[in-house]
Amino acid sequence: MTLVAAEMRLKADPRLIIPLDFPTVDEARKVVDLLGDSISFYKVGLELFATGGMDLARDLKAQGKQVFLDWKLHDIGATVQKAAAVLADTGGDFLTVHGEPQVMEAAVRGKGRSSLKILAVTVLTSLSEQDLIEMGFSESPRSLVERRIHQALAAGCDGVIASPHEAALARSIGGKDFLVVTPGVRPDWSAKNDQARVATPAEALAAGASHIVCGRPITAANDPTAAAQRIIMEMAGA
Repeated sequence: MTLVAAEMRLKADPRLIIPLDFPTVDEARKVVDLLGDSISFYKVGLELFATGGMDLARDLKAQGKQVFLDWKLHDIGATVQKAAAVLADTGGDFLTVHGEPQVMEAAVRGKGRSSLKILAVTVLTSLSEQDLIEMGFSESPRSLVERRIHQALAAGCDGVIASPHEAALARSIGGKDFLVVTPGVRPDWSAKNDQARVATPAEALAAGASHIVCGRPITAANDPTAAAQRIIMEMAGA
């Protein structure tokens, strides 16, 4: 990026979350360093969990970044409660749990009065209606998402993970302060990859998303910073 372009660079948009889906922490750190102050919010998921993901999360917090701990906790209530309590002490901002009542309620108890936000996973954005049928569900993705949004509210969760196609539904049920985080966001100029229910950044925000998760269109781009700027510009006009 030229000096002139750098001077014109848009500020980081805290609604844009970049997933650090890499096999090693070193690879993740290189992307963070490359993006610099263009991005302020990162997701650390299961791929890095066993290779220093928590150390990376702490380092990101020390740099002033926000951190989304995408661990998708799913276990008996007592275990989830204890895990959420430990994770709350790391200073993380978001934590995902599976959208089952016992799991959600335990995570909310575990976070206590910390600032950690508990987000319930409704239906994974990679799943189609046929996938749900094969898993034994008789309802559509939208119907299952709706049921789990109501359950998340009842459990005291701060928000949900929902595809852009269900963002408006989540917003209408949860209200203006409810967090609606949407993976499966793909600009028109990028590939869908393994996401089945997608939308552009502008479409997701217009539908009611509070945050969007967008990875490969940025991290796999020839110029990740330029790609991030392109998406931030689109978000600014949404």
